[in-house]
Amino acid sequence: MSHSFYSQDIHGPFETYDLGDFELEEGGTIRGLKVAYATFGALSPNKDNAILFPTWYSGTSKILEQAYVGPGRALDPSKYFIILVNQIGNGLSSSPSNAASPYNAASFPRVRIGDDVRAQHRLIVEKFGIEKLALVLGASMGAQQTYEWAVRFPDAVERAAPIAGTARGTSHNALLVETFIEAIASDPAYQGGWYANQSLVHRGLRRHARVFATSGFTQDLYNLGIYRKLGFSSRDDFLTGFVENAFLPQDPNNLIYLLRKWRDFDVSRNAGGDLKAALSRIKAKTSVIAIEEDVFFPLKDIAVEQSLIPNSTLKLLSSVWGHLALFGVDPFYNERIDAHLKELLSA
Repeated sequence: MSHSFYSQDIHGPFETYDLGDFELEEGGTIRGLKVAYATFGALSPNKDNAILFPTWYSGTSKILEQAYVGPGRALDPSKYFIILVNQIGNGLSSSPSNAASPYNAASFPRVRIGDDVRAQHRLIVEKFGIEKLALVLGASMGAQQTYEWAVRFPDAVERAAPIAGTARGTSHNALLVETFIEAIASDPAYQGGWYANQSLVHRGLRRHARVFATSGFTQDLYNLGIYRKLGFSSRDDFLTGFVENAFLPQDPNNLIYLLRKWRDFDVSRNAGGDLKAALSRIKAKTSVIAIEEDVFFPLKDIAVEQSLIPNSTLKLLSSVWGHLALFGVDPFYNERIDAHLKELLSA
């Protein structure tokens, strides 16, 4: 089943790279794995100006482009070759919503973040001939992929910037993500993932949106009516018109699929469960960036991990929008994140 939401009209232009049959860490195989991506700028003759930016939960390359790429920004296409890559399961790359039977919907093979990064590595080597990336960055689930890149392929990452995310999920974070999964799956119309149309699951999607907005955005966003800056007249107007509206067009299986990946991420799988050993493999100059008000990925959790990474610094950002600042809604955040990334890129 295909969805117009995941189309070139809404999220393009994007291209896809076919990796053929791709074996997964959990033992399954994706037949004809397609990784969707968008590029901006030109690759330099010696291929030393490439930046890789993987997507976050429910996000696409188009959303990253709108929030981070442009002239004068840190990710300036006149200077860098920017590859925005869509993680497996997000609706543009191979996903439950676009896979052929019998591997579609709830039967789509289970993927881990490590599978995403192995697929992305093949994309940059096979498609572009890039051996070393000037920068890998990502926010939220993109930060998970950034950590996996820096640990799994240390010689291929010159600089790394994980933003508002952790290298290993905490017990509390896993519990939080479980509530998102349950909010969708508890809708009777979900039918174990075998619904006829995603719009039938709108109650579960709406419930999920509200749980997401309650846990991820700051108290002040609501208490001080900051949402009015986006043109919403009340809290419920914002929740319906912004948050529910963002999730309602999306495929429930895709979202649950991504949420399981988010919940189970642990970069220490690369080092027998030893987080310090895993993070000590990182050779990249690393800026670990935290949003002080973020509830999904609290500063305390991020700081503990950063202390284990050689040649790394912790950069703090403040935004009343909390995790939502990642979407480019806060001009102050945009200015500060660009300053941190420009500093890292000039190092």
